[in-house]
Amino acid sequence: MQNHSGHHTSQHGGHVGHGGATPGGLSVSENGYTLELDSTIVTGGVQPVTFRVMGPDGRAVTEFTPEHEKALHFIAVRRDTAGFQHVHPVMDEKGTWSVELALEPGDWRFFADIHPAGHDGTMTLGIDVAVAGQYDPRPLPEVTRAARADEFTVTLDGELLPGAASELTLTVSRDGRPVTDLQPYLAAYGHLVALRVGDLGYLHVHPEGEPGDGTTAPGPEIAFVATAPSAGTYRLFLDFQHDGVVRTAEFTVRTATTPGSDTASKAAPAEHPGHHHGDHAHHH
Repeated sequence: MQNHSGHHTSQHGGHVGHGGATPGGLSVSENGYTLELDSTIVTGGVQPVTFRVMGPDGRAVTEFTPEHEKALHFIAVRRDTAGFQHVHPVMDEKGTWSVELALEPGDWRFFADIHPAGHDGTMTLGIDVAVAGQYDPRPLPEVTRAARADEFTVTLDGELLPGAASELTLTVSRDGRPVTDLQPYLAAYGHLVALRVGDLGYLHVHPEGEPGDGTTAPGPEIAFVATAPSAGTYRLFLDFQHDGVVRTAEFTVRTATTPGSDTASKAAPAEHPGHHHGDHAHHH
């Protein structure tokens, strides 16, 4: 089982254990690094977006340590959690990144998930963007355990626990049959982004195992470890790849009550470091 602990810690230095409980993306600037867009007001439609990550020296950062096979992950979502997109911009030699996004009118949040070279871990910077036009905000989708993505259905098992790590398992089927030939996507069989409803706090979620490790199967189950920073409602977005196409399944999830409840004990087996907070340790 060494890849459970081994490769997570090496990949995500600062975000293992309790660090992962602090949501990212709530700040435009962190550790001297700032997300700077060429324009924070855009018109609706498919639009080119250009930005830079400015470093502590006041210059655009051009050297990044890749995480999940990419030097930078870019997430765009409207503040009502509609329109989620996880894209991979291209950087020029001066440190300017560019990407195309499909933007409906409204207030958006853009996230850059980065590990600048020489910094001791990943961080997520977030910035507000206004998309001009007639805004039609959508109500939050109902809490669900099953999501459709074209002819695929993804079911969610496990609970999000406030302040504790728990395992989430997503199971992919197609037309009622388990999918056993998922393709690796970003060094895993799925990439999961979790956002807290209300402020879009961005959670770091780690896949369990990785393709080619000899134990992780290419479906139908994809397992992750997640830590909810607080009780509340979260939106989960799973990207998975099949037949060369990346699809996204979306879920609305509420946290379980406490790490002592029946649901929690199933979701957080003893080997996960979820039970050592003093205030939760009623059973000692």
